[in-house]
Amino acid sequence: MKMLMCHKATRLMSKRLDVALTRKERLALTLHLAMCGACKNCNRQLTLIHTAGHEYAEQAWPSDSQTPPR
Repeated sequence: MKMLMCHKATRLMSKRLDVALTRKERLALTLHLAMCGACKNCNRQLTLIHTAGHEYAEQAWPSDSQTPPR
C-alpha cells in the first residue's frame, strides 16, 4: 500500500467526521497517523472541534425544539 501524503490524510480525517471511510481509506489513514505526529495532532484538533460544535448545537437547539433560528 502506498503511503498517504499529509494533504490526503487531512482530507480523510475531515471526511470521516461526516461519512464512513472505506476499509482501504481507514487502513491508510491509521498507518499514516501512526507515523506522522503532525497529522496525529491535526486529527485530535479536528475531532475536538467537531465534538465541540455538536455539543454547542445540542445546547443551543435541544432535540425537542424546532429548527435552529436564522
